[in-house]
Amino acid sequence: MIKSFEDFQALGKDSVDAYVASATALSKGFQTITAEAVDFSRKSFERGTEAFEKASSAKSFDKALEVQQGYAKEAYEAFLGQVNKFGELYLATAKEAYKPFESKLAGLTPKVTK
Repeated sequence: MIKSFEDFQALGKDSVDAYVASATALSKGFQTITAEAVDFSRKSFERGTEAFEKASSAKSFDKALEVQQGYAKEAYEAFLGQVNKFGELYLATAKEAYKPFESKLAGLTPKVTK
């Protein structure tokens, strides 16, 4: 009885440790994602302000339109790049959060043999 109680306590402690490690990994991952989002927003605002200043100081409508089109293309490409980066960050965060449970779940799943 005592042995099984000690095993149960050890299992509980291991599970709590795994949850804490997972929560820590999630927290660090979300901090990284948040910092990246803030940095991207700041850079986007700066580029938008710069493009507005260039467009408003243009001597002709054609030049202003050219500046606006260049900015739109650059902003679109930057956005797509950032979306890919966010996807990679979310994937890395999920992998790190799963690691503490990986060995426990591997022991629960049956081995498939050919």
